[in-house]
Amino acid sequence: MSAMLAARLYSTAIPLPQSPSPPSRFHLRPSPAAGSRSLAPRAAASTTAVATKPAAAAPLSADRTVVRIGLPSKGRMAEQTLSLLKSCQLSVRQLNPRQYTADIPLIPNLEVWFQRPKDIVRKLQSGDLDLGIVGFDTVSEYGQVNDDLVVVHDALDFGQCHLSLAVPKGGIFENIHSVEDMAKMPEWTEEKPLRVVTGFGYLGAKFLKENGFKHVRLLSADGALESFPPMGMADAIVDLVSSGTTLRENNLKEIEGGVVLESQATLVASRRSLHKRKGVLEITHELLERLEAHLRASTELMVTANMRGNSAEDVAERVLSLTSICGLQGPTISPVYCRCDGKVAVEYYAMNAVVPQKLLYKAIQQLRSIGGSGVLVMKLTYIFDEETPRWRNLLTELGL
Repeated sequence: MSAMLAARLYSTAIPLPQSPSPPSRFHLRPSPAAGSRSLAPRAAASTTAVATKPAAAAPLSADRTVVRIGLPSKGRMAEQTLSLLKSCQLSVRQLNPRQYTADIPLIPNLEVWFQRPKDIVRKLQSGDLDLGIVGFDTVSEYGQVNDDLVVVHDALDFGQCHLSLAVPKGGIFENIHSVEDMAKMPEWTEEKPLRVVTGFGYLGAKFLKENGFKHVRLLSADGALESFPPMGMADAIVDLVSSGTTLRENNLKEIEGGVVLESQATLVASRRSLHKRKGVLEITHELLERLEAHLRASTELMVTANMRGNSAEDVAERVLSLTSICGLQGPTISPVYCRCDGKVAVEYYAMNAVVPQKLLYKAIQQLRSIGGSGVLVMKLTYIFDEETPRWRNLLTELGL
């Protein structure tokens, strides 16, 4: 067997960890409304045959005073990361494209390092990085049982995909439509186990074990996993899926219950760095504020309309009767002054309100129905709350 393809065997006889585990507070499926999370409780779930475990966390380097953030070095994830930071007025300056280092001029004490995603997670654990932007799938796979990793922001709104089990459409899987059906197939025996190829040995083995697969051989490979079943090298794959087009074009299908986890880009930090390295907590706060404010603003629009009325209260009463225009706390109504017969008078009032992008056309229709005219629509760059909810959650996670 080649070096790129290593087989690992496991069965349900593998013993569970003996040490008692705390109640789990961490779930594999991130939610946009969720706050910072520690990966620590995942240690109790490590009941697979994956033998390799992350090394113990190294002590922080005392002679390093600059704060380091790891960003993806190549591919679409790298492009989208830089685009998001630029949208937050945090453009990354890389003087030499052949170098792995860069900076963000608006944050002087922050050093950028371009790395492979899995190396970002590893170097966060080793203390060589303090912060990183990486997919949740990579954090979950390579973070494993390390309790030093804290997911500061779990929904950066790009890199969306899911890790899923997929099988051939035909053959012995033609009538298999769920993970439960697949686990009960009589074909899998100790002598002829189910062969599953994946680049996610930890998550894949854990998922299969938890779903009742008794005889499994995990094959490790880095790419083109869809080719393994047609070539007869594997029975199924566990791989990242975005649109599902590649699966369909290779005659593979997902089955019910086969999603291992949902993933998108996340901001991750080292707990030790947040506690002990000067400047990390402050820089994390600024990054979190900018990201949260920009991401919230990206789904909203500012709508301004002129409306006739007897008073600001009269206009407000009509606007508040609309279902699609509520603003952040409510609409802002202000007088529009004009000169009439040589005198300054108020005939119109300007209404300003923040409206969700998906409700824009409905909002315009409703404004017209109550006399709105001259409607202006403007994009927003930031919406800063009184306090970013994820910042409060992070402080709670850190015990601060």
